[in-house]
Amino acid sequence: MAEHETVIRNAAIVTTDAVIRGDLAISEGAFTVVGGAVNGSTVHEIDATGLVAFPGCVDSHVHFNQPGRTDWEGFASGSLALAAGGATTFVDMPLNSDPPLLTGQDFDNKLAAATGKCRIDFGFWGGLVEGSQRTMSELAERGVIGFKGFMCDSGIPEFPRVDDHTLYEGMKIAADLGLPILLHAENEEITRELTRVAREEGRIHEMRDFLATRPIIAEVEAIQRAILFANDTGCTLHIVHVSSAQGARAVLDAQSHGVDVSLETCPQYLLLDEEDLERLGAHAKAGPPPRGGADQTTLWEMVLDGRIPMVVSDHSPASPDLKAGRPLLDCWGGISGCQSTLQLMLEYGHSRRAMPLDAIGRALSGNVAERFCLPEKGRIEVGYDADLALVDATHVAPLSLETLHYRHQQSAYLGMPHRGRIARTILRGQTAIADETGTSGSPGGQLIRPRGRHLSG
Repeated sequence: MAEHETVIRNAAIVTTDAVIRGDLAISEGAFTVVGGAVNGSTVHEIDATGLVAFPGCVDSHVHFNQPGRTDWEGFASGSLALAAGGATTFVDMPLNSDPPLLTGQDFDNKLAAATGKCRIDFGFWGGLVEGSQRTMSELAERGVIGFKGFMCDSGIPEFPRVDDHTLYEGMKIAADLGLPILLHAENEEITRELTRVAREEGRIHEMRDFLATRPIIAEVEAIQRAILFANDTGCTLHIVHVSSAQGARAVLDAQSHGVDVSLETCPQYLLLDEEDLERLGAHAKAGPPPRGGADQTTLWEMVLDGRIPMVVSDHSPASPDLKAGRPLLDCWGGISGCQSTLQLMLEYGHSRRAMPLDAIGRALSGNVAERFCLPEKGRIEVGYDADLALVDATHVAPLSLETLHYRHQQSAYLGMPHRGRIARTILRGQTAIADETGTSGSPGGQLIRPRGRHLSG
Protein backbone atom coordinates (compact mmCIF):
# COMPACT_ATOMS: atom_id res chain seq x y z
CA MET A 1 0.00 0.00 0.00
CA ALA A 2 1.35 3.44 -0.94
CA GLU A 3 2.46 5.67 1.90
CA HIS A 4 0.94 8.78 0.30
CA GLU A 5 -2.05 9.20 -1.99
CA THR A 6 -0.62 12.30 -3.70
CA VAL A 7 2.72 14.09 -3.56
CA ILE A 8 3.24 17.55 -5.07
CA ARG A 9 6.91 18.11 -5.82
CA ASN A 10 9.08 21.24 -5.86
CA ALA A 11 6.46 23.90 -5.12
CA ALA A 12 6.85 27.34 -3.59
CA ILE A 13 4.43 26.77 -0.71
CA VAL A 14 2.50 29.71 0.74
CA THR A 15 2.06 29.05 4.46
CA THR A 16 0.44 31.33 7.01
CA ASP A 17 3.55 33.47 7.51
CA ALA A 18 6.15 32.53 4.89
CA VAL A 19 6.83 30.99 1.49
CA ILE A 20 8.82 27.77 1.72
CA ARG A 21 10.07 25.46 -1.01
CA GLY A 22 9.52 21.75 -0.98
CA ASP A 23 6.96 18.99 -1.34
CA LEU A 24 3.41 18.43 -0.14
CA ALA A 25 1.95 15.05 0.76
CA ILE A 26 -1.79 14.39 0.81
CA SER A 27 -3.75 11.43 2.14
CA GLU A 28 -7.45 11.01 2.88
CA GLY A 29 -8.13 14.54 1.70
CA ALA A 30 -5.76 16.30 4.10
CA PHE A 31 -2.19 17.54 4.14
CA THR A 32 0.10 15.04 5.86
CA VAL A 33 3.50 16.63 5.06
CA VAL A 34 4.22 20.29 4.28
CA GLY A 35 7.69 21.28 3.08
CA GLY A 36 10.99 19.48 2.76
CA ALA A 37 11.46 16.38 0.65
CA VAL A 38 8.68 13.80 0.90
CA ASN A 39 9.90 10.22 0.79
CA GLY A 40 7.97 7.00 0.43
CA SER A 41 5.65 5.58 -2.20
CA THR A 42 2.76 7.50 -3.69
CA VAL A 43 -0.21 6.80 -5.94
CA HIS A 44 -0.15 10.16 -7.72
CA GLU A 45 2.68 12.62 -8.22
CA ILE A 46 2.43 16.20 -9.51
CA ASP A 47 5.46 18.19 -10.61
CA ALA A 48 4.98 21.78 -9.40
CA THR A 49 8.39 23.11 -10.47
CA GLY A 50 8.02 26.81 -11.17
CA LEU A 51 4.59 26.98 -9.54
CA VAL A 52 3.33 28.61 -6.34
CA ALA A 53 1.06 26.54 -4.09
CA PHE A 54 -1.52 28.89 -2.57
CA PRO A 55 -4.07 27.85 0.02
CA GLY A 56 -7.36 27.54 -1.84
CA CYS A 57 -9.14 30.87 -1.76
CA VAL A 58 -12.16 31.16 0.55
CA ASP A 59 -14.74 33.54 -0.91
CA SER A 60 -17.28 34.29 1.79
CA HIS A 61 -19.28 36.75 -0.31
CA VAL A 62 -20.94 35.46 -3.47
CA HIS A 63 -24.47 35.56 -4.86
CA PHE A 64 -25.14 32.44 -6.94
CA ASN A 65 -28.90 33.05 -6.92
CA GLN A 66 -30.05 29.43 -6.86
CA PRO A 67 -32.83 28.41 -6.53
CA GLY A 68 -35.12 30.89 -8.23
CA ARG A 69 -32.75 33.04 -10.27
CA THR A 70 -30.44 30.44 -11.75
CA ASP A 71 -30.66 32.31 -15.05
CA TRP A 72 -28.51 34.97 -13.35
CA GLU A 73 -25.79 32.48 -12.29
CA GLY A 74 -26.22 29.18 -10.46
CA PHE A 75 -24.06 26.84 -8.40
CA ALA A 76 -22.58 24.95 -11.36
CA SER A 77 -21.29 27.96 -13.30
CA GLY A 78 -20.42 30.05 -10.25
CA SER A 79 -18.43 27.34 -8.49
CA LEU A 80 -16.63 26.46 -11.72
CA ALA A 81 -15.61 30.10 -12.13
CA LEU A 82 -14.33 30.15 -8.55
CA ALA A 83 -12.33 26.96 -9.10
CA ALA A 84 -10.85 28.45 -12.27
CA GLY A 85 -9.71 31.39 -10.15
CA GLY A 86 -8.05 29.23 -7.48
CA ALA A 87 -10.87 29.10 -4.92
CA THR A 88 -11.85 25.96 -3.03
CA THR A 89 -14.58 27.23 -0.67
CA PHE A 90 -17.42 29.73 -0.93
CA VAL A 91 -20.23 30.93 1.29
CA ASP A 92 -23.38 31.90 -0.61
CA MET A 93 -25.51 34.88 0.39
CA PRO A 94 -29.19 34.37 1.29
CA LEU A 95 -30.25 36.60 -1.61
CA ASN A 96 -30.70 36.83 -4.59
CA SER A 97 -32.15 33.34 -4.61
CA ASP A 98 -35.94 33.13 -4.62
CA PRO A 99 -37.03 32.46 -2.01
CA PRO A 100 -34.13 33.86 0.01
CA LEU A 101 -32.68 31.65 2.74
CA LEU A 102 -34.81 32.59 5.75
CA THR A 103 -36.20 29.28 7.10
CA GLY A 104 -35.11 25.72 7.68
CA GLN A 105 -37.09 24.64 4.62
CA ASP A 106 -35.29 27.26 2.54
CA PHE A 107 -32.00 25.79 3.74
CA ASP A 108 -33.07 22.29 2.79
CA ASN A 109 -34.16 23.43 -0.67
CA LYS A 110 -30.96 25.35 -1.26
CA LEU A 111 -28.83 22.43 -0.12
CA ALA A 112 -30.70 20.16 -2.52
CA ALA A 113 -30.08 22.63 -5.34
CA ALA A 114 -26.35 22.83 -4.55
CA THR A 115 -25.68 19.12 -3.99
CA GLY A 116 -23.94 17.55 -6.96
CA LYS A 117 -23.51 20.92 -8.68
CA CYS A 118 -20.56 22.55 -6.90
CA ARG A 119 -16.94 22.15 -7.98
CA ILE A 120 -15.76 23.34 -4.57
CA ASP A 121 -16.95 23.21 -0.96
CA PHE A 122 -19.72 25.57 0.12
CA GLY A 123 -21.59 27.06 3.04
CA PHE A 124 -24.66 29.26 3.40
CA TRP A 125 -25.45 32.56 5.10
CA GLY A 126 -28.96 32.83 6.51
CA GLY A 127 -30.95 36.02 6.09
CA LEU A 128 -32.14 38.58 8.62
CA VAL A 129 -35.32 40.47 7.73
CA GLU A 130 -38.38 41.49 9.73
CA GLY A 131 -40.00 38.35 11.13
CA SER A 132 -37.09 36.00 10.46
CA GLN A 133 -35.83 36.20 14.05
CA ARG A 134 -38.09 33.26 14.93
CA THR A 135 -36.32 30.98 12.41
CA MET A 136 -32.72 31.89 13.25
CA SER A 137 -32.30 28.95 15.62
CA GLU A 138 -33.51 26.39 13.05
CA LEU A 139 -31.05 27.82 10.53
CA ALA A 140 -28.27 27.60 13.10
CA GLU A 141 -29.15 23.96 13.76
CA ARG A 142 -28.84 23.21 10.04
CA GLY A 143 -25.44 24.87 9.84
CA VAL A 144 -25.59 28.41 8.48
CA ILE A 145 -22.32 30.30 8.92
CA GLY A 146 -24.16 33.40 10.18
CA PHE A 147 -26.88 35.87 9.21
CA LYS A 148 -26.86 38.64 6.59
CA GLY A 149 -28.96 41.79 6.59
CA PHE A 150 -29.29 44.91 4.45
CA MET A 151 -29.57 48.26 6.20
CA CYS A 152 -30.81 49.78 2.93
CA ASP A 153 -32.96 48.53 0.08
CA SER A 154 -31.47 45.30 -1.29
CA GLY A 155 -33.03 45.63 -4.72
CA ILE A 156 -34.82 42.30 -4.11
CA PRO A 157 -38.46 42.76 -2.96
CA GLU A 158 -38.56 39.46 -1.07
CA PHE A 159 -35.49 40.46 0.97
CA PRO A 160 -36.44 43.82 2.54
CA ARG A 161 -34.03 45.95 4.49
CA VAL A 162 -33.65 45.20 8.17
CA ASP A 163 -35.17 47.91 10.38
CA ASP A 164 -33.39 48.94 13.57
CA HIS A 165 -35.64 46.99 15.93
CA THR A 166 -35.30 43.78 13.90
CA LEU A 167 -31.55 44.28 13.70
CA TYR A 168 -31.22 44.83 17.43
CA GLU A 169 -33.35 41.80 18.31
CA GLY A 170 -31.62 39.69 15.68
CA MET A 171 -28.24 40.61 17.12
CA LYS A 172 -29.31 39.43 20.57
CA ILE A 173 -30.41 36.08 19.13
CA ALA A 174 -27.24 35.75 17.07
CA ALA A 175 -25.15 36.42 20.16
CA ASP A 176 -26.95 33.61 21.99
CA LEU A 177 -26.40 31.30 19.00
CA GLY A 178 -22.71 32.20 18.79
CA LEU A 179 -22.97 33.23 15.14
CA PRO A 180 -22.09 36.50 13.41
CA ILE A 181 -24.30 39.12 11.84
CA LEU A 182 -23.13 40.42 8.45
CA LEU A 183 -24.38 43.78 7.26
CA HIS A 184 -24.58 45.73 4.06
CA ALA A 185 -24.20 49.07 5.78
CA GLU A 186 -25.76 52.04 4.01
CA ASN A 187 -28.31 54.42 5.50
CA GLU A 188 -31.73 53.77 3.96
CA GLU A 189 -33.21 57.22 4.54
CA ILE A 190 -30.27 58.99 2.91
CA THR A 191 -29.98 56.70 -0.11
CA ARG A 192 -33.74 56.47 -0.66
CA GLU A 193 -34.32 60.23 -0.54
CA LEU A 194 -31.34 61.05 -2.76
CA THR A 195 -32.59 58.48 -5.27
CA ARG A 196 -36.11 59.94 -5.17
CA VAL A 197 -34.81 63.44 -5.86
CA ALA A 198 -32.57 62.20 -8.67
CA ARG A 199 -35.55 60.55 -10.36
CA GLU A 200 -37.72 63.59 -9.85
CA GLU A 201 -35.08 65.77 -11.52
CA GLY A 202 -34.44 63.28 -14.34
CA ARG A 203 -30.88 62.51 -13.23
CA ILE A 204 -31.05 58.78 -13.93
CA HIS A 205 -28.95 58.03 -17.00
CA GLU A 206 -25.29 58.50 -16.05
CA MET A 207 -22.95 56.87 -13.54
CA ARG A 208 -22.49 60.22 -11.82
CA ASP A 209 -26.25 60.27 -11.19
CA PHE A 210 -25.99 56.97 -9.32
CA LEU A 211 -22.86 58.00 -7.42
CA ALA A 212 -24.66 61.06 -6.10
CA THR A 213 -27.26 58.82 -4.44
CA ARG A 214 -24.70 56.79 -2.47
CA PRO A 215 -22.48 59.21 -0.51
CA ILE A 216 -19.81 58.02 1.89
CA ILE A 217 -21.72 59.38 4.89
CA ALA A 218 -24.50 56.84 4.21
CA GLU A 219 -21.99 54.03 4.68
CA VAL A 220 -20.24 55.54 7.69
CA GLU A 221 -23.43 56.32 9.62
CA ALA A 222 -24.81 52.82 9.09
CA ILE A 223 -21.54 51.21 10.19
CA GLN A 224 -21.45 53.28 13.36
CA ARG A 225 -25.08 52.48 14.19
CA ALA A 226 -24.49 48.76 13.67
CA ILE A 227 -21.43 48.90 15.91
CA LEU A 228 -23.49 50.53 18.70
CA PHE A 229 -26.04 47.72 18.50
CA ALA A 230 -23.36 45.03 18.40
CA ASN A 231 -21.55 46.46 21.39
CA ASP A 232 -24.76 46.57 23.41
CA THR A 233 -25.88 43.04 22.48
CA GLY A 234 -22.48 41.33 22.53
CA CYS A 235 -23.04 40.21 18.96
CA THR A 236 -20.19 39.34 16.62
CA LEU A 237 -20.45 41.76 13.68
CA HIS A 238 -18.95 41.79 10.20
CA ILE A 239 -19.28 44.70 7.78
CA VAL A 240 -19.25 43.58 4.17
CA HIS A 241 -17.69 45.37 1.16
CA VAL A 242 -16.35 48.46 2.93
CA SER A 243 -15.76 51.09 0.25
CA SER A 244 -14.41 54.13 2.10
CA ALA A 245 -11.54 55.08 4.37
CA GLN A 246 -13.98 56.58 6.88
CA GLY A 247 -15.99 53.40 6.99
CA ALA A 248 -12.90 51.28 7.55
CA ARG A 249 -11.65 53.61 10.29
CA ALA A 250 -15.01 53.37 12.07
CA VAL A 251 -14.58 49.60 12.28
CA LEU A 252 -10.96 49.81 13.37
CA ASP A 253 -11.81 52.35 16.07
CA ALA A 254 -14.52 50.05 17.42
CA GLN A 255 -12.07 47.14 17.47
CA SER A 256 -9.67 49.25 19.56
CA HIS A 257 -12.49 49.70 22.09
CA GLY A 258 -13.14 45.98 22.35
CA VAL A 259 -16.09 45.55 19.97
CA ASP A 260 -16.07 42.18 18.17
CA VAL A 261 -16.39 43.62 14.67
CA SER A 262 -14.50 42.88 11.46
CA LEU A 263 -14.54 44.10 7.88
CA GLU A 264 -13.80 43.10 4.33
CA THR A 265 -13.22 44.94 1.08
CA CYS A 266 -13.42 43.83 -2.54
CA PRO A 267 -11.30 44.26 -5.68
CA GLN A 268 -13.64 46.88 -7.14
CA TYR A 269 -12.87 49.24 -4.24
CA LEU A 270 -9.13 48.71 -4.68
CA LEU A 271 -9.02 49.02 -8.47
CA LEU A 272 -11.84 51.08 -9.98
CA ASP A 273 -12.10 54.87 -9.93
CA GLU A 274 -14.71 57.32 -11.20
CA GLU A 275 -13.22 57.35 -14.68
CA ASP A 276 -13.48 53.55 -14.81
CA LEU A 277 -17.07 53.71 -13.62
CA GLU A 278 -18.04 56.17 -16.34
CA ARG A 279 -16.32 54.01 -18.96
CA LEU A 280 -17.74 50.69 -17.78
CA GLY A 281 -21.22 51.90 -16.94
CA ALA A 282 -23.63 49.27 -15.60
CA HIS A 283 -20.95 46.56 -15.43
CA ALA A 284 -19.25 48.56 -12.66
CA LYS A 285 -22.39 49.61 -10.80
CA ALA A 286 -22.35 48.40 -7.20
CA GLY A 287 -23.65 49.51 -3.86
CA PRO A 288 -21.78 51.00 -2.19
CA PRO A 289 -19.93 52.27 -5.26
CA PRO A 290 -16.16 52.28 -5.73
CA ARG A 291 -14.76 55.63 -4.57
CA GLY A 292 -11.29 55.85 -6.10
CA GLY A 293 -8.89 58.64 -5.11
CA ALA A 294 -7.76 58.98 -1.51
CA ASP A 295 -10.23 56.36 -0.32
CA GLN A 296 -8.73 53.79 -2.65
CA THR A 297 -5.20 54.70 -1.58
CA THR A 298 -6.11 54.30 2.09
CA LEU A 299 -7.91 51.01 1.54
CA TRP A 300 -4.79 49.64 -0.16
CA GLU A 301 -2.66 50.77 2.78
CA MET A 302 -5.00 48.97 5.16
CA VAL A 303 -4.97 45.78 3.10
CA LEU A 304 -1.19 45.84 2.82
CA ASP A 305 -0.64 46.22 6.57
CA GLY A 306 -3.42 43.78 7.50
CA ARG A 307 -5.84 46.22 9.11
CA ILE A 308 -8.33 45.12 6.47
CA PRO A 309 -7.85 41.38 6.91
CA MET A 310 -9.84 39.95 4.01
CA VAL A 311 -10.56 40.58 0.34
CA VAL A 312 -13.58 38.81 -1.18
CA SER A 313 -15.39 39.23 -4.46
CA ASP A 314 -19.02 40.20 -3.75
CA HIS A 315 -19.80 38.41 -7.01
CA SER A 316 -23.32 39.64 -7.80
CA PRO A 317 -24.24 38.86 -11.42
CA ALA A 318 -27.45 39.38 -13.33
CA SER A 319 -28.84 38.54 -16.73
CA PRO A 320 -27.68 40.90 -19.52
CA ASP A 321 -31.10 42.53 -19.91
CA LEU A 322 -30.76 43.94 -16.37
CA LYS A 323 -27.43 45.57 -17.27
CA ALA A 324 -28.28 47.15 -20.63
CA GLY A 325 -30.95 49.15 -22.44
CA ARG A 326 -32.17 51.07 -19.42
CA PRO A 327 -31.19 54.17 -17.40
CA LEU A 328 -28.16 53.61 -15.17
CA LEU A 329 -30.25 54.10 -12.03
CA ASP A 330 -32.47 51.21 -13.14
CA CYS A 331 -29.66 48.77 -14.01
CA TRP A 332 -28.84 45.92 -11.65
CA GLY A 333 -26.18 46.97 -9.14
CA GLY A 334 -23.68 44.13 -8.89
CA ILE A 335 -20.28 43.18 -10.29
CA SER A 336 -19.27 39.81 -11.72
CA GLY A 337 -15.78 39.07 -10.46
CA CYS A 338 -15.29 35.92 -8.36
CA GLN A 339 -13.00 34.29 -10.94
CA SER A 340 -10.55 37.21 -10.80
CA THR A 341 -9.77 37.91 -7.14
CA LEU A 342 -6.50 35.98 -6.76
CA GLN A 343 -5.09 37.05 -10.12
CA LEU A 344 -5.96 40.70 -9.51
CA MET A 345 -4.30 40.62 -6.10
CA LEU A 346 -1.20 39.00 -7.58
CA GLU A 347 -0.92 41.75 -10.19
CA TYR A 348 -2.00 44.85 -8.26
CA GLY A 349 -1.05 43.71 -4.75
CA HIS A 350 2.07 41.56 -5.16
CA SER A 351 3.64 42.76 -8.40
CA ARG A 352 2.80 46.47 -8.18
CA ARG A 353 2.75 47.01 -4.40
CA ALA A 354 5.11 44.29 -3.11
CA MET A 355 2.41 42.59 -1.04
CA PRO A 356 4.01 39.34 0.19
CA LEU A 357 2.52 36.14 -1.14
CA ASP A 358 1.79 34.89 2.37
CA ALA A 359 -0.12 38.11 3.09
CA ILE A 360 -2.24 37.48 0.00
CA GLY A 361 -2.82 33.94 1.24
CA ARG A 362 -4.06 35.26 4.57
CA ALA A 363 -6.31 37.92 3.02
CA LEU A 364 -7.93 35.56 0.51
CA SER A 365 -7.95 32.36 2.56
CA GLY A 366 -6.71 32.04 6.12
CA ASN A 367 -8.25 35.13 7.68
CA VAL A 368 -11.64 34.43 6.11
CA ALA A 369 -11.73 30.83 7.31
CA GLU A 370 -10.57 31.81 10.79
CA ARG A 371 -13.05 34.62 11.27
CA PHE A 372 -16.01 32.50 10.23
CA CYS A 373 -14.82 29.27 11.88
CA LEU A 374 -14.68 27.21 8.70
CA PRO A 375 -13.16 23.93 9.83
CA GLU A 376 -9.82 22.84 8.35
CA LYS A 377 -9.99 25.51 5.63
CA GLY A 378 -7.71 28.33 4.53
CA ARG A 379 -4.22 26.99 5.32
CA ILE A 380 -1.61 24.72 3.87
CA GLU A 381 -0.89 22.97 7.14
CA VAL A 382 -0.75 19.37 8.33
CA GLY A 383 -4.25 18.19 9.22
CA TYR A 384 -6.04 20.84 7.15
CA ASP A 385 -8.07 19.98 4.07
CA ALA A 386 -5.79 19.60 1.06
CA ASP A 387 -7.24 22.63 -0.72
CA LEU A 388 -4.80 24.57 -2.89
CA ALA A 389 -4.19 26.30 -6.18
CA LEU A 390 -1.02 25.71 -8.18
CA VAL A 391 -0.22 28.99 -9.90
CA ASP A 392 2.31 30.17 -12.45
CA ALA A 393 2.77 33.64 -10.95
CA THR A 394 4.99 34.82 -13.79
CA HIS A 395 2.18 34.62 -16.36
CA VAL A 396 0.33 37.86 -17.11
CA ALA A 397 -2.54 38.32 -19.58
CA PRO A 398 -5.60 40.55 -19.85
CA LEU A 399 -8.90 39.02 -18.79
CA SER A 400 -10.83 37.96 -21.89
CA LEU A 401 -14.39 36.81 -22.46
CA GLU A 402 -13.43 33.33 -23.57
CA THR A 403 -11.78 32.53 -20.23
CA LEU A 404 -14.87 33.36 -18.13
CA HIS A 405 -16.96 30.55 -16.70
CA TYR A 406 -19.86 32.72 -15.54
CA ARG A 407 -23.29 32.00 -16.95
CA HIS A 408 -23.06 35.42 -18.61
CA GLN A 409 -19.64 36.45 -19.94
CA GLN A 410 -19.51 39.93 -18.44
CA SER A 411 -17.17 41.46 -15.89
CA ALA A 412 -15.90 44.87 -14.81
CA TYR A 413 -12.37 43.46 -15.03
CA LEU A 414 -12.32 42.58 -18.73
CA GLY A 415 -9.09 43.77 -20.33
CA MET A 416 -7.33 44.30 -17.00
CA PRO A 417 -4.04 42.44 -16.55
CA HIS A 418 -4.39 39.27 -14.50
CA ARG A 419 -1.27 37.69 -13.04
CA GLY A 420 -1.08 33.97 -12.48
CA ARG A 421 -2.14 31.11 -14.69
CA ILE A 422 -4.08 28.69 -12.49
CA ALA A 423 -2.43 25.42 -13.48
CA ARG A 424 -4.56 23.32 -11.14
CA THR A 425 -7.06 23.79 -8.33
CA ILE A 426 -7.20 20.92 -5.85
CA LEU A 427 -10.09 20.26 -3.45
CA ARG A 428 -9.40 17.86 -0.59
CA GLY A 429 -6.69 16.21 -2.65
CA GLN A 430 -8.69 15.88 -5.87
CA THR A 431 -8.33 18.03 -8.97
CA ALA A 432 -11.32 20.36 -9.29
CA ILE A 433 -10.05 22.06 -12.44
CA ALA A 434 -6.85 21.95 -14.47
CA ASP A 435 -5.41 24.64 -16.76
CA GLU A 436 -8.39 26.95 -16.08
CA THR A 437 -10.61 25.29 -18.70
CA GLY A 438 -10.25 21.50 -18.42
CA THR A 439 -12.38 20.17 -15.59
CA SER A 440 -11.63 16.85 -13.98
CA GLY A 441 -14.15 14.39 -12.63
CA SER A 442 -17.62 15.17 -11.30
CA PRO A 443 -18.38 18.12 -8.98
CA GLY A 444 -17.11 17.16 -5.53
CA GLY A 445 -18.11 20.14 -3.40
CA GLN A 446 -19.53 19.40 0.05
CA LEU A 447 -21.47 21.46 2.58
CA ILE A 448 -19.39 22.96 5.37
CA ARG A 449 -20.70 24.11 8.73
CA PRO A 450 -18.97 26.39 11.23
CA ARG A 451 -16.75 24.85 13.88
CA GLY A 452 -18.14 25.23 17.38
CA ARG A 453 -19.88 28.37 18.52
CA HIS A 454 -16.99 30.69 19.36
CA LEU A 455 -15.80 33.16 16.73
CA SER A 456 -12.33 34.66 17.06
CA GLY A 457 -11.80 38.32 16.25
